[in-house]
Amino acid sequence: MINHRLSLGRVLVWSTLVITGIIALFPMYWLFVNAFTPITSTPPLTPNLIPAFKLDNFLRLLGNTKNYTNWMINSLVVACAVTAWHIFFDTLAGYAFAKKRFPLRNILFWLVISTLMIPIHVTFIPLYIINRQLGLIDSLWALILPGTANAFGIFLMRQYIQTLPSELEDAARIDGCNEFGVFRNVILPLSQPAIAALAIFTFVRSWNDFLWPVIALNTAQNYTLTVGVANLQGEFMTDWGIIFSGAALAALPMIAFFLLFQKYFLEGVRMGALKG
Repeated sequence: MINHRLSLGRVLVWSTLVITGIIALFPMYWLFVNAFTPITSTPPLTPNLIPAFKLDNFLRLLGNTKNYTNWMINSLVVACAVTAWHIFFDTLAGYAFAKKRFPLRNILFWLVISTLMIPIHVTFIPLYIINRQLGLIDSLWALILPGTANAFGIFLMRQYIQTLPSELEDAARIDGCNEFGVFRNVILPLSQPAIAALAIFTFVRSWNDFLWPVIALNTAQNYTLTVGVANLQGEFMTDWGIIFSGAALAALPMIAFFLLFQKYFLEGVRMGALKG
């Protein structure tokens, strides 16, 4: 009787997971189906479940959209640069909050964490004014410099670094390491799982960012991929085949990241739940 109930429970759990997975993945599947189906006008209201496996849309995209390669490169540059900044500064700040003793440490940490409650849209006006005064509007620097650190990244790294034994730092100091040497030779190598999770979270968010790039960038050749694909929609006529194929190509790096490093996503969520 107990085994029967357990089996029934497993069936219900797995059925729920499968149904939820199908519902969640269907929009992505429909995107790729339409990307491989020749479309020039409005796509059909009833989704095609079987793709035509034709490359007409991709050929038109690469042939008619001369800036698509630039958009892809811009997105890679911005995402990689922002990720590198985050890894360095978030880890450095997390190390300071986790291991250093200084006045008002806890108050400053909670002030940093409190910024997570501020909607990102509220910061766009002052952020735009600052970037305009610095002459960074319509350049990739307007996307890279504001992303040098993040409160969530600092919180994530602090929670992980707190679990590292302080005796290793003391041993490094006895061997002659200065404070930055301790950070570089002890903290960074031991924090690789947390750094990997932070890098993936940051890269995915930066790659998919749309609202701030569409405000900060004005020239077509400077667009990131999300902004460029959105601007493929015409005022009077839209080639939906090109939009579907462009969106499908833009989604491929994120799909590859998730499939290769999905365990780090789960690791990052677990570490973010640790108590300080």
